[in-house]
Amino acid sequence: MRQIIALLLALVAIPTSAAGIATPPRPTRAAAPLKPRIVWDPIPFGNQRKQEMVAYVRRHYGSFMRPTWRLTDPQVIVIHYTDSPTFQSTWNTFASDTPDPELHELPGTCAHFVIDTTGTIYQLVSLTTMCRHTVGLNWTAIGIEHVGFSDAQVLGDQRQVTASLKLVYWLRCRFHIQIKNVIGHNESLSSPYHHEDVASLRNQTHSDFNHADMQVYRRRLRALGGCAGR
Repeated sequence: MRQIIALLLALVAIPTSAAGIATPPRPTRAAAPLKPRIVWDPIPFGNQRKQEMVAYVRRHYGSFMRPTWRLTDPQVIVIHYTDSPTFQSTWNTFASDTPDPELHELPGTCAHFVIDTTGTIYQLVSLTTMCRHTVGLNWTAIGIEHVGFSDAQVLGDQRQVTASLKLVYWLRCRFHIQIKNVIGHNESLSSPYHHEDVASLRNQTHSDFNHADMQVYRRRLRALGGCAGR
């Protein structure tokens, strides 16, 4: 008798459709990640710099897109380190809008975010504006710099890398960017979004955040969970 009662109770507990057919429980949806604390500290990005970006886009991406300074629907997040000792020195470099020492182009280099060794996240440029941080990907990429001199230094700084992962988690969910498209600068040439009209720059990249270190970074990012509705 006890077995019969237990069986009846179990059947009552199973959700059923109107037709009496048992239905599986609904999957739980991932919660949207909270936006981390971000300090807005913008570099000058007035009309002259915007027009320099339009000219840059015409030179480098004109074969497939209309020249613009606007960043729309970003598909890639690129991870960098600054190769400089402080946030302020990085801000000064990006704010100067002078030809860079490597490619000698305008506008000056910049990134949307810089993460200090304290774990403070600074935003320097609007997410609707292109920045010059990765040849071949500036047209569709958000750039994130980390104050430091090596991948290992950043990955070993708990406050800095924790802030970085929280920021990237929020950004990738906001813009529906896949984890595989969160890349290190050194991985830029392998991105399916890489495009460069200037033939001499089609193999140009940097050494920061190589594939092995980004595998570690993406594994930690994946552990934070998925995005709501995906």
